[in-house]
Amino acid sequence: MSTLAVRNRYFDDLFNTPDLAWMGQNTNHIPAHPAVTAAMIESITKGEFNAYAPPLGFEDLRAAIVDDFGVPGLEALVTEGGVNALSLVCRARAKPGTTLVTTDPTWKWPCLFAEQQGAEVVQTPIYGPETNYKLTPEMLRAHIDERCAIVYVVDPNNPLGVTYSAEEIAAFAAIAKEHGALLVHDCTYRDFADGHTPAISVDTENCICTFSFSKWLGLAGMRIGGILASPELIAEFAAASTSVLGGSVVAQRGALAGLKVKAEWMAQVRRIDQANKVKIKDAAEALGMSVPVWPSHGNFLVIEIAGCGATPEAIVEAARLDGVMIRQGAYHTEAFGSRFIKVSTTVPEAWADKLAAKLADYVQTAKGLTDVPALF
Repeated sequence: MSTLAVRNRYFDDLFNTPDLAWMGQNTNHIPAHPAVTAAMIESITKGEFNAYAPPLGFEDLRAAIVDDFGVPGLEALVTEGGVNALSLVCRARAKPGTTLVTTDPTWKWPCLFAEQQGAEVVQTPIYGPETNYKLTPEMLRAHIDERCAIVYVVDPNNPLGVTYSAEEIAAFAAIAKEHGALLVHDCTYRDFADGHTPAISVDTENCICTFSFSKWLGLAGMRIGGILASPELIAEFAAASTSVLGGSVVAQRGALAGLKVKAEWMAQVRRIDQANKVKIKDAAEALGMSVPVWPSHGNFLVIEIAGCGATPEAIVEAARLDGVMIRQGAYHTEAFGSRFIKVSTTVPEAWADKLAAKLADYVQTAKGLTDVPALF
């Protein structure tokens, strides 16, 4: 069986596990806001899914996205998830002989997309207290040259949860511009950050922001995200898009409804998220584990497991056997993956309670596991 087939079966098995606690993909499982559910049900009832959406997205949704970021004069391109937006950017800009410069850890898929286009991926290690687990302007300068086509910054970083100041974002934008590179600011988790500066508020000509409705609004399975940029850059990326018949009509109706209730919704989500983080952190530290980035500005925590006597993979498998899905560090980084597990926290409080109560049991079970299957 091919690796792809094994990976697909792995997630199919997870999806068909009754009452699985999804705590590894940073997806939001807090019950949806009634207005969002109602908007999608109304769209289905009206049969709107029988028709194609506009290729750039519904105009009212595009305008609402611009308003949400608070930077007038820009345009939004709605895509089938944030990952599709990043694929589109790499398809447009990454070429043989160019580089994509990012961090390690980073989100892995844009690296793959760039390599598929023949570009080289250059990763800057940031996993360590010496730089507060963050990219610095000096580190970026050390890894960028005239070949760079894309500087890719995930902010807040997935999986670390660090975020960048307005001054740091401005420095990254200036360095990218000096080298003729596009700064791609992946803002997937910005709604969980205490203070966040979108790069397009610093430089509208040479920066773009990508975004998703999977994490803050909980629409992961609906596949909706996008790009926010100047009209000129949106035209460039739209020309490279394969989604010429638009994204999901039903997802767009839900996304627009979500933006209308965002302030109310996110107040509830962040309250639950923070409470879940505290109880999981306390449980981990009681076992001698540590949380290197606190507070996390994403809806997740990195938990370092040094000295616990089990591998991240074994702990993940032990949790899975008990109906809890968490992530091994190697999913995010080959260099540092043996150090940590990652846990998502925008989940029902009962899920977080279960993980906190049983984490010690999972570590104990993991110590005795001799045959851990392939994880993805």
